[in-house]
Amino acid sequence: MDDGVALAIDFGGTKVEAALVDRAGTLLPGSRHRAATGASSTSAQVEEAVATAVRGALSAGGERRILGAGIGAAGPLSPTPGAVSPLNLPAWRDYPLRELVAGLLPAAGDVPVVLRMDGEAIALAEHWIGAGRDAACLLGMVVSTGIGGGLVIGGRTVPGPSGNAGHVGHVAVGDPALAGVRCACGGTGCVEAVASGPRTVAWAREQGWTGATGEELGVGYTAGDPIAVAAVRRSAHAVGGALASATALLDLDVIAIGGGFASVAPDYLELVREAFAGREFPFVRKVRIVRSGLSGEGPLIGAGALIHRAELLG
Repeated sequence: MDDGVALAIDFGGTKVEAALVDRAGTLLPGSRHRAATGASSTSAQVEEAVATAVRGALSAGGERRILGAGIGAAGPLSPTPGAVSPLNLPAWRDYPLRELVAGLLPAAGDVPVVLRMDGEAIALAEHWIGAGRDAACLLGMVVSTGIGGGLVIGGRTVPGPSGNAGHVGHVAVGDPALAGVRCACGGTGCVEAVASGPRTVAWAREQGWTGATGEELGVGYTAGDPIAVAAVRRSAHAVGGALASATALLDLDVIAIGGGFASVAPDYLELVREAFAGREFPFVRKVRIVRSGLSGEGPLIGAGALIHRAELLG
């Protein structure tokens, strides 16, 4: 077997990363490169960020053959195939990201370039070599600046007709006390609007907390600061409520949760599990809620899996 690698790209509203991923799901040392995007960026600046990250990754490949490029992109994906319209990146609406990446490859058009929602890539990574390895029905989820997810059902990913299936961040939390919280998607009570890192910090500050970051909130939680404790519990409760609804809908076996804010407290996942208390259906209670087994590399591993494990794509 040759030593071909996949170019993996994780594209989001605040940054883009690229790396080379081998057939075992390992990032090649020195190949991981990052560039900032951001809501205030122009289209040209975002294009340059993608090009910078991709060129940096490719430069580390030496003579290795590029088997293809996998792109996990922040959603929603556009109706136009190969294009993106990330909610938190207004400069790009129906932007042809797949075409941009194809043009950056050494042999443009000769290898596949696969674009999927980042949540789908994350779920694929967890199913491939992560905490949900070989699970038949899996939700992969990230709790961070935003909240995203993707599905593996019956051993294959589920993109949905438009490529946007698994958008768990925009499931309503189901708590009447949180139902009026406005979300950037136009809805109210979405779990992302309530429970993401920035929204949780903002809520804590509204209650009088004087910190500014998720890291500081975690310190306050550990120290027993009552506002920090309430804020973290509020986030975890919202996430757990949304996941209980998703489990009732999909009969999930495993929910693998990653992302920086999911580590804001050592017992964050236990707090999420508490939201399942009192659920009467055994098929809901049976779900295993576990921490991602892939740390911060999960999105890139998943993007690489779009090439290396293409047979698992729905």
